[in-house]
Amino acid sequence: MSSVQGLNVVIDLSHFNAITSFPEIKSAGIVGIIHKATQATNWSDPTYADRKQQATAAGLWWGAYHFGTNDDGAAQAQYFLSTVNPGPNDLLALDFEENPHSQMTIAQAEQFVTEVFNQTGRYPGFYSDALAGKMLGNNKSAVLANCWFWRAQYGSSAPIVPPTWSTWTMWQYTQSGSVNGISAPCDRDTFNGTMDQLSQLWGNS
Repeated sequence: MSSVQGLNVVIDLSHFNAITSFPEIKSAGIVGIIHKATQATNWSDPTYADRKQQATAAGLWWGAYHFGTNDDGAAQAQYFLSTVNPGPNDLLALDFEENPHSQMTIAQAEQFVTEVFNQTGRYPGFYSDALAGKMLGNNKSAVLANCWFWRAQYGSSAPIVPPTWSTWTMWQYTQSGSVNGISAPCDRDTFNGTMDQLSQLWGNS
């Protein structure tokens, strides 16, 4: 998709994606994977630990995201971190999207990212579709502004960024991307910067 801006080397995955080969994913030009790890305060992705091992063995950078729900934000962060046990090179993110069964609030998201910062010394990425802009409106969240912004917006038009952030860092531009080593369509993401900057975001010195 040549009209999509950014460095097109990141994918995000969950147990729903069928992986056939991590070395093939790497050979296809993918540099980093952000994988679902947890949801709420009591569910973890059964494929997470295994895939982390295989992906890092193949030389891929690894990241983890938490799917937010309408539960205490700090408790969700504690559950996420205890499951992921992140090292300095594990990219972290909060998935804040439409969830009619259990909608996370902005306040809960702020609690989540603050707790991640308190425990790790760094703020996670903040992933959202149109929901963040809808819920924040013209208000700026000083807490969420500490997070790098990861926008889900499908198509080739540049991502819309709520006033809390000055720009987007990651852009999930499709849910039907094709990558060797994955047997069905997957989410693809671009990074708004250089490979050196992506490496820095990922905690690689």
